[in-house]
Amino acid sequence: MLDGFTIATKGGVVLWSRDYAPIDGQPIDSLVQEVLIQGTRTDSKYVAGPYGLHWSFANELNVIFIAVYQKILQLPYIDDLLKHAKRHFVARFKDELQQLMDGDDDEFPDFSSFEDEFEQVLRAVEEREFRERKSRQNAPRRFEETKRFQTTAEGAKRELDEMVKAGETAALESKGKRSGKMRSWADKHGSDKESAKKGGKKKGKQNRVWEGQVTKESMDALDYSGDKTPEPAREISSLVDERSMGARTADGIYEVADVAERNGGDDSDGFVLLDDEELDESKSTATGGLFGMFKNLTSGRVLTAETLAEPMARMREHLANKNVAADIAAEICRSVAQSMVGVRVGGLQSIKALVEQSMERALTRILTPISSTDIIRDIAQARSQNRPYTMAFVGVNGVGKSTNLSKVCYWLLQNNKRVLIAACDTFRSGAVEQLRVHVRNLRALSTNQDVEIFERGYGKDSATIAKDAIAFGAANNFDVVLIDTAGRMQDNEPLMRALAKLVSVNSPDKILFVGEALVGNEA
Repeated sequence: MLDGFTIATKGGVVLWSRDYAPIDGQPIDSLVQEVLIQGTRTDSKYVAGPYGLHWSFANELNVIFIAVYQKILQLPYIDDLLKHAKRHFVARFKDELQQLMDGDDDEFPDFSSFEDEFEQVLRAVEEREFRERKSRQNAPRRFEETKRFQTTAEGAKRELDEMVKAGETAALESKGKRSGKMRSWADKHGSDKESAKKGGKKKGKQNRVWEGQVTKESMDALDYSGDKTPEPAREISSLVDERSMGARTADGIYEVADVAERNGGDDSDGFVLLDDEELDESKSTATGGLFGMFKNLTSGRVLTAETLAEPMARMREHLANKNVAADIAAEICRSVAQSMVGVRVGGLQSIKALVEQSMERALTRILTPISSTDIIRDIAQARSQNRPYTMAFVGVNGVGKSTNLSKVCYWLLQNNKRVLIAACDTFRSGAVEQLRVHVRNLRALSTNQDVEIFERGYGKDSATIAKDAIAFGAANNFDVVLIDTAGRMQDNEPLMRALAKLVSVNSPDKILFVGEALVGNEA
């Protein structure tokens, strides 16, 4: 049952409202705050406490239609109700809404007369849904879908044909395997005979090497004791490319090289300006790419969801072909379509500008971090609470978690921070030794050598090791604790539970996911 229906402007001004049951709290205020003001959602569903909310926009008039109901209920006619209510309300009060949007009318319009018409719309969609549900329940099953059909002659014949077909497929597969083995045997022995005819020396039989057996050939390959001359010692500076080093800002903060270049340094390797000829060529080919999908919408008519359906489908397919994740591509297309519905455009250039603005807003919303990225300030805040700042590195196997941990550690050391590395990868052999090498290299490269490793060996509980490392860091005045974790796939339930325990027990201030392009949508 519907609890309430509200029609309001995008600014939150209620134009018309009808309540069918008492509504606890302010679910519509929460919707306006999160969806309209912050713009954190692109779908048309929202949950606030015990209530579920569906909404629909009329972009050309800056009006939103909101339906409120109990979230435990399944009301399949909600979308249909929103569509018809929006159509009737806009058709009846289009002039008043236009004047309200333009600010020409001194008096606020009265929309109370819409109540009777809304009741008729609600009753009509509920009756139609009832009839459709009843027809679906009363529709009989096809006789071919019942078990009794299998007992008939036709059903038995169909089942026998399927079994024969499956048996022939299996026989062909087994025959192919046997013929493949015969061909491989013939090729092998035929080549030996041909080499004998040509006078070549036949290769002798190789001795079997059992597992764990050490042969003379393997010993010679691993023997590096022939050259006793030690490698001459070299300076650390000769092993480091000074051009890859970062720079310090006016505040004394050390920034890595790419950030320093973006803030005013030489960035000639990253972005190249096009000359006039290349720019003209890029403009001429622009209509055949992403924006060419909208070339059929330049007739000056008002854009609707129906006219945008085909371009949005092609745009989603285009993004998927460019290896954009399916859910991200769908969200971008929803955001672009939502901002273009009800807009009147005159040509391809105006559509291009509108699509660019919509995509920019969608990508900014997706890529904007929800947590602070000022690590130096967050470290100072954590130290004011007499505790170290904690960062956990997570990801799948072999993507470079320990390597990127050492890079972050080097940046922290350059900013005069005391760093403790917690070796919580107790699963992979050599993980602790790898961190020892990183610590030794960091001490050699940096003038600030305040970096240590906290380890408890292998086979231990990683959550307990991280907890002990944080306590050790707090007792010994460490600024930052970097937690290295074992690589794991998302379908490995035991390791995922161990990671969830590590996060819930220690509550790290920052969790960094380390990924790579080869991971794809699995990220």
